[in-house]
Amino acid sequence: MPHPRTLTDPIRLLALRDTPLSLDEVYAAVGDDAAGATALFVGTVRDHDGGRAVDALEYSAHPHAERFLREVAEKVAADHPVLALAAVHRTGLLRIGEVAVIAAVSCPHRAESFAACADLVERVKRDVPVWKHQLFADGTEEWVGAC
Repeated sequence: MPHPRTLTDPIRLLALRDTPLSLDEVYAAVGDDAAGATALFVGTVRDHDGGRAVDALEYSAHPHAERFLREVAEKVAADHPVLALAAVHRTGLLRIGEVAVIAAVSCPHRAESFAACADLVERVKRDVPVWKHQLFADGTEEWVGAC
């Protein structure tokens, strides 16, 4: 059950950026003295997808994607006992191993923070209009989530 809201907004950092993301920045954003746990998710570009070698990914975002990101964050904060929340997503061309998304949630307890962070990541992937253009090693390409 969500905790009673205070005057402090639990949504501390939301962004779509075409520059490298910082784990330290996201972790610092969700610091809260009342938190007993912080869950942090880091999504990176892997070298394969569906059995095919991947060279790079290019992320594009809808012009209003940050508004959708805020709506997702507000829903997660309303559905979980979130003390602090942050989510950042890259846009532009990313190479293998680069960080594509970071999500973090602080809650009073461990299980709550895991559940809230998982919910945040799933909602970002499902509800925020960010599209992935996969560039395969064989020279072919594919758009994911663009329909």
